Amino acid sequence: MDIGRLRVLREFADRGSVTSAARALHCTPSAVSQQLRALQAEVGLPLTEPAGRGLRLTDAGRALVTSADDVLAALDRAEAELDTYRSEPRGRVRLAIFPSAALMLLPGLLHRLAEFPALDVAVRDADMNPHQVPGLVADFDIVVTHRDEQAEPFTTDRLEVVHLLREPIDVALPPGHRLAGQEKVELTDLAHEPWIGVNEGFPVDDVLRSLAARTGVRPRPVHRTNDLRVIEALVAAGHGIALLPRYTMSPAVLARPLAGLRAAGHIEAVLRTGASARPAVTTVLDALHAESAALTD
Repeated sequence: MDIGRLRVLREFADRGSVTSAARALHCTPSAVSQQLRALQAEVGLPLTEPAGRGLRLTDAGRALVTSADDVLAALDRAEAELDTYRSEPRGRVRLAIFPSAALMLLPGLLHRLAEFPALDVAVRDADMNPHQVPGLVADFDIVVTHRDEQAEPFTTDRLEVVHLLREPIDVALPPGHRLAGQEKVELTDLAHEPWIGVNEGFPVDDVLRSLAARTGVRPRPVHRTNDLRVIEALVAAGHGIALLPRYTMSPAVLARPLAGLRAAGHIEAVLRTGASARPAVTTVLDALHAESAALTD
């Protein structure tokens, strides 16, 4: 089977439409369709079928995508073996990272990687929810993401998931709050407080909703924004309270753990199966590990 056509099939599977695959491959939708038809003729089985105005994979198509992942990963390993003959990691590594992790990890990460002049790390911040991660993995070599520790882990049939750290989630209170003198606070003591939250579907909101389900307390969000610095400013000014990740919380607010409840997010690096065989990708992963470990030492 033609390797280029297998790559087209994988892009179609990752992105869900011919148009999106064509955009990623920098070609026309008709060229993608032609490659899919040629691969279908090559294997002698229907790989796609009509679905509304578009196409979807057949069972045979999904099975071939899994095999294509193995084949393309084997090619990546072969290229990686050649890379080992070089004296240092080189080439571009595309990294997507959510904003609060960028604030926490990125400055130190780039310092660590500065000793590898042949390594080019292209970084983009991406405010992502867990459902968006597989699509980002199609565009980036490494995606640094987060999820509520009560949420289901990412499936690993086509993804490699590398744990970086567990970050506790604390309650942020304004200075002078009636509970400021307590070392820990009960969620029930905060039931009638105005809450400032992130947008629905994002991990810190997942934490708040899972706490509500476990305690029966229904927090009342009065404002929502994904900019944690805006949330901190609103809390500091006395407009509400919030759940915020511990390691990047501003000293302008008071951080208090929740009593009797474990609330945290898992920060993970997610990449395509086989991508970590590249020395350049391994170097960035190692630096992410080292920077994460430095936060919790």
